[in-house]
Formats: sequence, C-alpha cells, structure tokens
Amino acid sequence: MPSLIDIRRRIRSVKNTQQITKAMKMVATARLRRAQERVINSRPYSRMAAEMLQNVAAAAAGDERAGEHPLLAQRAEQKIQLILVTSDRGLAGAFNASLIKAAQQFLIEHAGQQVEIELYGRKGRDFFMRRNVATSGEVTGISQNAGLVHAQPLAKKMIERFTNGEVDSVYLIYNEFKSVLTQNLTVKKILPIAVAADGAPARDYIFEQPAAAMLGRMLPSYVLQQVLESFLESSAAEHAARMTAMDAASTNANEVINKLTLYMNRVRQASITREIIEVVSGASALQ
Repeated sequence: MPSLIDIRRRIRSVKNTQQITKAMKMVATARLRRAQERVINSRPYSRMAAEMLQNVAAAAAGDERAGEHPLLAQRAEQKIQLILVTSDRGLAGAFNASLIKAAQQFLIEHAGQQVEIELYGRKGRDFFMRRNVATSGEVTGISQNAGLVHAQPLAKKMIERFTNGEVDSVYLIYNEFKSVLTQNLTVKKILPIAVAADGAPARDYIFEQPAAAMLGRMLPSYVLQQVLESFLESSAAEHAARMTAMDAASTNANEVINKLTLYMNRVRQASITREIIEVVSGASALQ
C-alpha cells in the first residue's frame, strides 16, 4: 500500500498536468475562433469561384482552344502527386493519425503507380521520412497560420509539375472543418481540373474577351484557391481537435484527482484506526 506522501505527490502531479491541459484548451479556443472566421469567410468565395469556372467552361465549350489548356489535360495516371497536410504539433487527438492512415491507404490503392508525397506539417514529415516513400518536398512550421503566402508556392509548383508532364494528377489529403467536435477527412483531386464542357451555363456572362481566354486565366487561380482552402480548413480543424482533446484530458485528470483523493482518505482513515487500536491495545495490556 502506498504511503500518504506518495499519494499526495501523485495528486499534485496530476493537478499540474491539469493546469497545462486547461491552458492549452484556452489557447486553442482563442485560435479556433480566428481560424473559424477565416474558413467561414472563404467558403462563399470558393463556391462562387467553382460555379463561375463551370459557367465559363460551358460558355467556352464551342471554342477549340478551351480544351487545349494544359491544366485540363486528361492523362493516364501513371505518376501521381499527393499533398498531405498535417499539423506541426501533437496533442490533437486523432487529427494527424487519421490523415497519415488515409495517406497510407492511398499508397496501397495506387501500389502499381508512381506516387510522390509533398509533406506539409511536421507530423506527416516525421512519419513518412522514416519509411521508404518517395517525397517531392516538405514544409514545416506553417500549420498554425497557413495563408495565401504559403499556398502560392505550392500551387505554382504543382501547376509546373503537371504542365511539364512530371505528374499526371495531383491529390490533396486534409481535414475539413465541420464543427468543434467533427472534422471531415477529405481526399480531393485538384489536377487535372474537371469542368463540365457540355450543356448551357447556369449564368450567361457578357465577356469582354473570348471565353476560352478567360478560362485559361481562371484555371491557375482555381488551383490556388483549392490549395488555400485546404490550408484554412486544416488549420481550423487542428485547433478544434486540440481544444476537444485538451478538454477531455482536463476532465479525465479531474476524475483521477477525485479517485486519488478518495483513496488517500481511506488510507489515512485506516492509518488512524490502526493507531487507535494500538493505543487501546497498549492501555489494555497495562491494566
């Protein structure tokens, strides 16, 4: 049976850990609020950009130049580029584990093809750098505040690789923010861009330049928007996952403290009872 000193020492240790988890929860909550605002503000723009792209593609369907754009080229998927967006820090529950598992499943499903991974985030980098997996690059230290300045180099690199024929398709794996308690694991194909070239456009635009030329200018911007959206969604989802994990850790720590306190009281009561019995027994022996 442990002594009272050992039990009190363990209670203090759990309380110190609980203070850390509560502080981390507060920090994640404050950061989540800002990240959530960025995601909510970007979603209408993303939807309108996708809708406009489809309308312009439908308007340019009769122009042969519209189907000749390099970002629309459909090729057999022999060389695939996979972009994995993870976090730089842990203590976020299953946030990174689910992403890494999805990337491993993607590699299994495309075992007969050449797959290269672009690693964004320290957790994904640390996992795959220890394994025999082909990588095309890595970036760390941006998961907390990823934005347009970080999305532009990646989008440019992917466009160049696809245009030059180094890869036949580009996929994104990231966590989409749904709510504080829910993140949606997303596997999205961003290149080649799929546009509906048949049918009438939902909106009839008045073009100051040919629709095919307008489509050619919109396609790179659309790729950039897809990459930026994945960064913003992943950042908000990471903060939500960390806040939830730290809240659960604080609750569990409180339960451990209550159990240890109850056990300590029982040990102390048993010690007091034993001492009383020894005193009474000694007094009886003297009579």
